[in-house]
Amino acid sequence: MTQAEQDNRRPRRLDELEDVYDYLDEVRLRPGIYVRGSSIFHLASILYGYHVACEINGIPSTTDFEPGGPFNKWLGPRLGLGYESSLGWSREIERAAEAAGTPPLDLFFSLLDEFRAEHDQAAR
Repeated sequence: MTQAEQDNRRPRRLDELEDVYDYLDEVRLRPGIYVRGSSIFHLASILYGYHVACEINGIPSTTDFEPGGPFNKWLGPRLGLGYESSLGWSREIERAAEAAGTPPLDLFFSLLDEFRAEHDQAAR
């Protein structure tokens, strides 16, 4: 989503969202509403809770963010780690953001855009 699209889009109600990526688009627009203190660890907890709720209710999980999931596997090599982190994607993003002097949520959304672009391209 481009900055212009973000600036012009109205917030959506939760019942208008189709998947976890729609939810993340809302978080990106207004992180303070959805993520306490704009903490990447709180975001990771929310996404894990989403995964657990799907599993409990017999809904195929549509998230890529659970431990050992596709995002975590993709992230290690992307950050130059050469391995999938056992600490989880949120901790590795926090470390990389600290080293780069950027807010962790900003780095997360930048990486998320790369991840989605690569996976969308691979799916075609």
